[in-house]
Amino acid sequence: MAEFDIRFSGYQGPHSVHNRAVEVFADSLTGTLGDWVAFEHVLNVTEQGRKAADLLDMVATGETTLCYFSSSYLADKVPEIALFDLPFLIRDRAQGHAMLDGPLGLLIMDKMAEAADFRIVAWWDNGFRHFSNGVRPIRTPEDCRGLKIRTLFSALQQESFAAMGFEPIPLDVAELPAACVDGTVDAQENPLTNTYNFAIHEQHRWITRSGHFFGPCVVLAHKATWDAWPEDIRSAVEDALVLATPAQRGFAAGDDEEITAKLEAAGNELIDLTEDERAAFVAAVQPVVAKTIGRFRVELFEYLPKG
Repeated sequence: MAEFDIRFSGYQGPHSVHNRAVEVFADSLTGTLGDWVAFEHVLNVTEQGRKAADLLDMVATGETTLCYFSSSYLADKVPEIALFDLPFLIRDRAQGHAMLDGPLGLLIMDKMAEAADFRIVAWWDNGFRHFSNGVRPIRTPEDCRGLKIRTLFSALQQESFAAMGFEPIPLDVAELPAACVDGTVDAQENPLTNTYNFAIHEQHRWITRSGHFFGPCVVLAHKATWDAWPEDIRSAVEDALVLATPAQRGFAAGDDEEITAKLEAAGNELIDLTEDERAAFVAAVQPVVAKTIGRFRVELFEYLPKG
């Protein structure tokens, strides 16, 4: 008879980079604790009639022990997390992971533990986000004008897309595929893996690899459960996360290459911005970036990439 029940919930299919990492976590945890733990992996809560965003309440109440979720949804609890959402700030994964694993990531973890009923217990890689649409190629902010784009429920992201020329429409990810089919939105932005796995590429011919956001994904744990675990249980969970986190980041990087090949084979047109085209987007969002940075104390600036 298991003494501890641990449920790890997500909102994607079994082959997603996140759910594959949960399996790495599960193998480590059950290998260490054996019959002490009853582990359940809930792959996709949207298949149970829930919205993906319900995961935040589920982990805050303890309905699920752990979940993964986009960090962008948490800026209302810890404003500093918005610094990860500054557009066109991060150029490559090494830079992004250094921010997550460095002082800024640790600061946000501490603040989240004070502000919410859950803890951030790992930073995962949600992938660089890119535009897709079915109307026209996007190379400049002018190309964005008049296009309705689905966004996350992030005020900063919505401001950023409006500055680029889009009309932002926030929708839960569970509503996204249908919105692309019925024309509720003309465009969307996601890591390539989501654009492909949600079959959005079937509606959107053009995919601009803009890399406008590097999307952190947080692993959240119900705080009361985490804090009440005996040291050996919490240590086993932490060790499992130590294994799962680099695995997840590796899956995310490798998936980009595999999905690129699949999109090309499907007939999608992949567009890479020139430096001048990227600079035009950077200029368009600069007022949003300046206003956001101005909200935070000066010493946080040392945590941000330079140039």
